[in-house]
Amino acid sequence: MNAKRAVLRIQLDLSAKQQLDRLAKTRGMTQISIMSRLVEWFVRQNEVIQLAALGVVSEEFTGPLARRLLERIAEEAPAEAELAGKR
Repeated sequence: MNAKRAVLRIQLDLSAKQQLDRLAKTRGMTQISIMSRLVEWFVRQNEVIQLAALGVVSEEFTGPLARRLLERIAEEAPAEAELAGKR
């Protein structure tokens, strides 16, 4: 593999580390591959999903935000399906 890579360190609380250990064992993956895939997925998400996942939205707006996210996903789905059909 000649791809250039960046190496980052993360800090997890004990509970999160234990859950990551269990997930890695259950899925038969390394912790590094899980974290890499999560970061790759996360940075491709739209800003609204990123903000919600980061927890920077107050609880007051969580419900309306969730509804808007579902609406937005539903709106984008037909366009994406159409594009996939043209490939």
